[in-house]
Amino acid sequence: MTKREEIIRIFPENMKPRWEQALLQVDKLQEIRLGIGQPVRLITATGERFLSGKGNVGRDWQDAWYMTERDMEAILKNICRYSMYAFENEIRQGFLTVSGGHRIGMAGQVVLNENGMIRNMTHIRFMNIRISHEVIGAADEVMPFLYEENRFLNTLLVSPPGCGKTTLLRDIIRQVSEGNAYGTGRQVGVVDERSEIAGSFMGIPQNHVGFRTDVLDGSPKVQGMMLLMRSMAPAVVAVDEVGGKEDLRALHQILQSGSSVVATMHGDTMGDVQSHMNHSGILFQRYLFLEKQKGVCQIREIYDQNQKRIIGVRGEGKCSA
Repeated sequence: MTKREEIIRIFPENMKPRWEQALLQVDKLQEIRLGIGQPVRLITATGERFLSGKGNVGRDWQDAWYMTERDMEAILKNICRYSMYAFENEIRQGFLTVSGGHRIGMAGQVVLNENGMIRNMTHIRFMNIRISHEVIGAADEVMPFLYEENRFLNTLLVSPPGCGKTTLLRDIIRQVSEGNAYGTGRQVGVVDERSEIAGSFMGIPQNHVGFRTDVLDGSPKVQGMMLLMRSMAPAVVAVDEVGGKEDLRALHQILQSGSSVVATMHGDTMGDVQSHMNHSGILFQRYLFLEKQKGVCQIREIYDQNQKRIIGVRGEGKCSA
């Protein structure tokens, strides 16, 4: 199934004709933003567009298709195959993952339980359909710096949101798992809390993360890391967006057990990393900083375990947000 077919399946039959033009260049599409009483917005690397009721794409929001409550309800029922109960757990977490690894974020009225925790979400009024873009080879330029004598080095990817760190992480996982010119294949364990790395659908990764990779989908990071260490004996553990004290404590335990780690963190400078680490005792051997220039994600610089910049590493990468 093509990416275009995967996206168009999200919508009910009567809406599909409206998406024909919008999905002609689906590889450039990053998000589809829907909100009741709001214009349908298409987000690309070059800016925002609006979809009209006739299926035309343009910059004028006044001609846009405005989402109605009936439209939103029909889309949600179609995504859930007319069985909302079956997807209650996913909706409670605020997102669903569909075939192809595309992630549908949701917002609406939250229902709390007696402990103040989210029990369910009703009256869903907003959706963000994030298009999954897998970039095979995104990590090619950085792999030589992530190994020493066939040994994978503990690596942290750092960038502000939208700079492609999850895309880069995914391809590092694939190459570590399957082996590459710098190291033999390793058993990798992925804690995919928000289904963004492997993009699992019904537990099956939709993205190519390597044949020696085990994925724990939808699990909180801390519990997931400990579960994988106990049950799957990974040589490398991969996790997205660490930063909390409990995250760092779990990473420290993994490193003490002898496994390696590859992780991502929000930030922009080494000072940001140091403030997050906060004397956690964790020593990464490689720090990769990403940035976006003119809509293109690239590696800005790489630091070693002594937090010294590796000279000569700068240039456009293949990773994209």
